[in-house]
Amino acid sequence: MTRFALLFALLVGLLLAGCGESEPETLAAPVPIESGDSCHVCGMLISEHPGPKGEAFLDKQGEALKFCSTMDLFAFLKQPENETRLSHAYVHDVGVTSWGRPSDEAFILASEAVYVVGHDRRGAMGHTLASFAEQADAEAFREPHGGELVSFDEIDLELLGRLGRGELGGNSDGRMDEMSGHD
Repeated sequence: MTRFALLFALLVGLLLAGCGESEPETLAAPVPIESGDSCHVCGMLISEHPGPKGEAFLDKQGEALKFCSTMDLFAFLKQPENETRLSHAYVHDVGVTSWGRPSDEAFILASEAVYVVGHDRRGAMGHTLASFAEQADAEAFREPHGGELVSFDEIDLELLGRLGRGELGGNSDGRMDEMSGHD
């Protein structure tokens, strides 16, 4: 085989290898919430409060930023300087775990969750977004607790502000309603 033919075969092989499908990048998995972990936004101890929590990753394999509630998670994520830096985030699926002490085994991708807002359950700092992997679970939660269904993409700073001011129903006085079901 001539040098030219060998070089040509090598170049064709390299080009074809470049056209192949690359391995999908894996995302960092959720990290267990430890008893001393504090919220990235407010500094509260995460494990001392009820309701779904969140974790955000600014890099695909970076360090987890942990949040005491989905409200604090989204308050962080929806800031313009953070929105473009986000790799991925996780929230608890309260369709399969308790409201009072969500399990680390129940984390799901925040971008794939269905949320109930304006319900009567309380989280770490008052209202929090109830997160679910399945729309049917979100609708079942809504029956006794009220609220509206929203997607990840529908959550913005305006919605978070309305929730914080108690404009979307639910109990706006900030107390934790431990008597409501689904625990």
